[in-house]
Amino acid sequence: MTDSVLIEGLEVETVVGVYDWERTIDQRLVVDLEMAWDNRIPGRSDNVADALDYAAVSEQVNVCLKQLQPQLLERGAEVLAAELQDVFGISWLRLTLRKPGAVPTAQSVGVRIERGVR
Repeated sequence: MTDSVLIEGLEVETVVGVYDWERTIDQRLVVDLEMAWDNRIPGRSDNVADALDYAAVSEQVNVCLKQLQPQLLERGAEVLAAELQDVFGISWLRLTLRKPGAVPTAQSVGVRIERGVR
């Protein structure tokens, strides 16, 4: 199967970073997800119950990162990927987690991971 569900540019405000001053403020993280999902079933049924609910996935991302408050983007990505796979039964995903403005001369910095079997 090569079908995917995409969520791109999802913004989450949370505590993130390793410096003392970063632990006292919310900063913006941007999440991109590509998740393996058999879209033939909802494509035939036209029933949202058969689809990967991207609103629910987006809310799970928001809650996870706000509660986790990771120091490292790597930690945020690993915990988030595992949680999404567990909660939604996603067999494979590609997750990009970016922190805009972390380096003044770059638009953003980030990590990209792939987990599971496609």
